[in-house]
Amino acid sequence: MKIDDLEKKAVSETPSSLEVVDAFDDFMRSFEAFKETNDERLAQLENQVSVDVLTEEKMNRINHSVDEQKRRMDDLLLKARRPVLSSNGSLSGSPFAGEHKQVWNAYMRAGETGNLRQIEGKALSVTSDPDGGYLVPEQTEVEIGRRLAEISPIREISSVRQVSSTVYKKPFSTNGAATGWVGETDVRPQTSTPTLAELQFPTMELYAMPAATSTLLDDSAVNIDQWIAEEVQTVFAEQEGQAFVAGDGVNKPRGFLNYTNVADGSWSWGNIGYIATGTAGGFDATSPGDAMIDAIYALRAGYRANGHWVMNRRTQAEIRKIKDADGNYIWHPGTQPGGKASLMNFPIAESEDMPDIAADSMSIAFGDFNRGYLIVDRLGVRVLRDPFTAKPYVLFYTTKRVGGGVQDFEAIKFLKFGIS
Repeated sequence: MKIDDLEKKAVSETPSSLEVVDAFDDFMRSFEAFKETNDERLAQLENQVSVDVLTEEKMNRINHSVDEQKRRMDDLLLKARRPVLSSNGSLSGSPFAGEHKQVWNAYMRAGETGNLRQIEGKALSVTSDPDGGYLVPEQTEVEIGRRLAEISPIREISSVRQVSSTVYKKPFSTNGAATGWVGETDVRPQTSTPTLAELQFPTMELYAMPAATSTLLDDSAVNIDQWIAEEVQTVFAEQEGQAFVAGDGVNKPRGFLNYTNVADGSWSWGNIGYIATGTAGGFDATSPGDAMIDAIYALRAGYRANGHWVMNRRTQAEIRKIKDADGNYIWHPGTQPGGKASLMNFPIAESEDMPDIAADSMSIAFGDFNRGYLIVDRLGVRVLRDPFTAKPYVLFYTTKRVGGGVQDFEAIKFLKFGIS
C-alpha cells in the first residue's frame, strides 16, 4: 500500500465530531422508541392481557438497535480519541529517550541491533539477546498502555500498579492492632501484635504478532510507533479483558469470577459475597429491582461511593425493561457522547466477558473495583523482529507482562441469578 493510500485511509477512519454527535442522537432516538414500546408491553401485562407478539418483536428489534447504536458510538469515540504520535518526539523522563527511539526505529525497519543493545545497556535496563526481543521506546509503551485503558473496561475502573519484578507482593493485616478506651490515669495494657498475611500477584506474558510488508517498513513516512500501538491494542485488550473477568490464574491473571463466592450473609475474607435474585435464571417477577438495591447496600459506604456495575450488553438489554415503583426506568443512557450508562445512579462498565443471565449465573458484579481489583503491569514492552518465518512478511512478536487479582474481598459483590 502506498503512503498516499495510508494517509487517505487514516483520514477516512478518523470520525468528525459531527459524526459522533449524529451517532449519539440516533442512539437517544432508539432509546426513546424502546421506552415507548416497552411501556405499551407493560400496559398490556397490567391489563391482564397477554403481550401482543408484534409488540414483543418490535421491542426486541428496537432493543437490539439500541445496542448497535451504542456500539457504533463507542467505536467512533475510540477512533476520534486516537492521537497521531510524533515521528521525532521523545519523553523528557529519560536522557536516552530520543536516541533510543532512533535506533529502535532502525531495528524495526531494517533489523539493525548493534546500537539498540548499547542504548539498553546505557539506560541500565535488563538487556536481552535477539531471542528475547528489545524494549520499545518509552513513549510507545505509554501509548500502548493508554490505548488499553480506553478500550479495556476492567482496566479502566481497576487499580493499576507498575512493577519491575515478576511478582508483586502486597501485605495486609488480617486482624489489625488491638485498641480500646481508657481513663486518663488507667493502666494501658499491652496490645496484641497485628497478624499479617500476603497477597501475591505474578505477572504473565501476553503476546501479539502483527505483520508488515517490507515496502511498508521501507517507507520513512510511516510512523512505526503508531502502527505497533494500533496493531496490538485490540488483541491485548481482548485477552486482558477475558483474564481480568474469568482467568484461572494459570499463565494468565486471575479474574474476579474465579474466586470462591458465598452468600453475602456468610461472607469471610478470601471469598466474594453474592446477593441472590430469588429466581433461577432471571429477576424476581414482582420486584425485579430489589436484588440490585440489596447488592448496592451490601457494600459499606466507603466502597459504595465509587461503585461500578459490570455486566455485558445482553444483561443490560434485560435491565432496560425494568421500572421502579414510581414508574421510572432504572437504566439511563449517558447524557452526552462518551458518557457512561448508569443503573440506579451508578455507572456501568460494559464487559462482554461477563456471563449471560442463566440459572445460578453471576452475571452482574457491583463494587469499588479501584480498591477491589489490582492489575499489575511489569515495565517494558518487548518486540522481536522476525523476517524469516512468514516471508515476504515481517512479523513483530510483541510481548508485555501483566498480572491481576482481587486485593480487597470486601469491595466487590455479585448478583446471582438463583433462588439462594
